[in-house]
Amino acid sequence: MLALLAAAVACTQLIVVDAPSRASTHATLSLQACGKSAGGPWPARVGRNGLSAAHREGDGTTPLGTFRIGPVVYGVAPDPGVRLAYHRLVCGDWWDGDPASPTYNRFRHLRCGTRLGGNSEALWTIRPAYTHFAVIRYNDAPTVPGRGSAIFLHADTGRATNGCVSVALRQLVTILRELGPDARIAIRIRP
Repeated sequence: MLALLAAAVACTQLIVVDAPSRASTHATLSLQACGKSAGGPWPARVGRNGLSAAHREGDGTTPLGTFRIGPVVYGVAPDPGVRLAYHRLVCGDWWDGDPASPTYNRFRHLRCGTRLGGNSEALWTIRPAYTHFAVIRYNDAPTVPGRGSAIFLHADTGRATNGCVSVALRQLVTILRELGPDARIAIRIRP
């Protein structure tokens, strides 16, 4: 019984994003749980300038590597039934993209009508991409100014992203409903 409990605790969820080359804007996305397939592969999109191991603010690439997801799922639509905490976006909800800001690469809520500087995103205005999204915890703990911000797993818009990973809304909701607090995403090149 203890062995089964230990195995359940050690079980991890991994979102796998495989792109055929660094220059690609197309990828596949699948979900694994306990090392086994739990969904996909589904078509996905990545950065308009491909993928990079040295992502920088505004460069249009998706960062390569393995990152934590969460701990909050956000969206302009109501909670689709996710296991993680959910925050429905309202006027004044921003993602701080200003490298000079002490809250760079963090969620911020300001009084509606107040603006943030730099490449900050007015999250509540970005549709359909931000119908629902999960934070890919790139450049997190510690946050390095200029290394990049607002890297999300969000709904597909029919084109390459500015550095995020996107997948069709139906598949995104399926994935977000499954994610637990220890979920990770692996973004990699697999020719």
